[in-house]
Amino acid sequence: MSRQQFGFVAGFLIAAVWAIAGFGAAAGALLAGLVGWLVVRVIDGDITVGGLADRASASRRQ
Repeated sequence: MSRQQFGFVAGFLIAAVWAIAGFGAAAGALLAGLVGWLVVRVIDGDITVGGLADRASASRRQ
């Protein structure tokens, strides 16, 4: 499955959850998916927790 196809399926599923269960459920599903994606990126070593902390503190200083 290509990235475009995966993105389409993910977007379709979020829209389906929104249509069936409402905005709150869709927002919760989206948030859970983003957290899961972030955890996998950290486990794979693509993102470091220290790097995230540095970015967060840098954006607060501006």
